Amino acid sequence: MASSICQSATSSELRSELIMSIRLEKPWIPLSIENLKQVKGQLGVYQLGSETNGVTFIGCADARSLFGLKGELQSHLDAGCQAFFRLEVTSAYQTRYRELLMLHFADHQCYPSDNKESELPRLGKLSPS
Repeated sequence: MASSICQSATSSELRSELIMSIRLEKPWIPLSIENLKQVKGQLGVYQLGSETNGVTFIGCADARSLFGLKGELQSHLDAGCQAFFRLEVTSAYQTRYRELLMLHFADHQCYPSDNKESELPRLGKLSPS
């Protein structure tokens, strides 16, 4: 019975279901006090930007971040940032941070406009398909 289920799906259909995007494709959320109430003090990565402008900043809340993702996003809000955000909670925040920066460079041949190149970690090249 299991073999008949496997035979009914083509290999390309199975492959497309198994392929996982490395892009952060969550919906954009307005950066506001109300929306930050839902964010926890966890470690992870985040992007600032909007659907129309794309990603303008990629950041990470690491072990040195006061109040984790919530604190990092709050600091942007306190600085007058009028953007949208999306985030990903992960314990592999340094790896994911670098991966998102390399992916942005691979897609746009530049880093996000609000990331200062002098403050970026040493990065390799990523060739997503």
